Amino acid sequence: MPTGSSPTARALRALEILQARPGTTADQLASSLGVTERAARRYVGILREAGIPVESARGPYGGYRLGRGTRLPPVVFTEEQALALVMAVLDGQPAAIDADDLVGSALSKVIRALPESIGRQAAALRAHASAAPDRQSARPNPAIMSALVTAVADRRRVVVTYRSESGEEWDAEVDPWAVVVRYGRWYLLCHSHRAEAIRTYRVDRIHAARHTPHSFTPPGDLDPVAALEENLGTGWKYLTRVVFDAPQEKVAPWIRPPMGRLEPDGDRCVLVGSTRNPAMYAQEWLATVPFAFVVEEGPELRAAVATVAARFGAAGITRREREPRVR
Repeated sequence: MPTGSSPTARALRALEILQARPGTTADQLASSLGVTERAARRYVGILREAGIPVESARGPYGGYRLGRGTRLPPVVFTEEQALALVMAVLDGQPAAIDADDLVGSALSKVIRALPESIGRQAAALRAHASAAPDRQSARPNPAIMSALVTAVADRRRVVVTYRSESGEEWDAEVDPWAVVVRYGRWYLLCHSHRAEAIRTYRVDRIHAARHTPHSFTPPGDLDPVAALEENLGTGWKYLTRVVFDAPQEKVAPWIRPPMGRLEPDGDRCVLVGSTRNPAMYAQEWLATVPFAFVVEEGPELRAAVATVAARFGAAGITRREREPRVR
């Protein structure tokens, strides 16, 4: 989409605004275009002269909107939008720098469809940028993702074939509530009929998804991100219970939801949860909390904390202090 100050550029920008926000008033349109209200009405007139039906209505619920059956021009972008799109793709999929990559080939089509001036900038960004792969992220199968998103939208129960990190594989009939992306990983938040509980499955570990004829109704107050964060801190192999020597309101900003549930305990607070990786829990999470604490449960986490403490303690000893004294 042109971003200049010519009447044509502003008229096309007005068309984009009305397409995105039906009911836009003349005052709102003028503000978005950076012109007077009289000029905004003139650009609406240009659209009408070009055969684009722009309807208007008076009153508190009035404003401009495109008429039914309006045939809009192809999707177009400003230079800033095009570059932001390329940046987002490369950030989420570094391999898209390669035109032979699945996402890379799609990005090539988008760039080729852009106007020459904008497409040239987008192509230059892609050609001269370098992207380091995120080793922690995982790429789901697009066909599996499509099946899951369709099931979420249609509220249709599915049977998923899941393979755990250890290689164990099983089928589970689930109500797919939402698909959530978190730190480069995609998760399916669902109710598992196999476990009769909320479960979060990594989508890259789902190897098949089959729709069933059964429908479901998700919780009315569902917050997918909050539910995922809370669920990631429960149901793991190793139980955790950590008592902090500080009130809950001071400790809370340092606690991530996957660490567990933080509860008040007088002038102290208690963190209750579980983990599949005690070493990571100790050195990446607990080590960053600036308050004294005691691990009351479980033994695996206590051992991991002791290892971290010993390593940090040794780091403060000089080489001379380590060497035995010779008399």
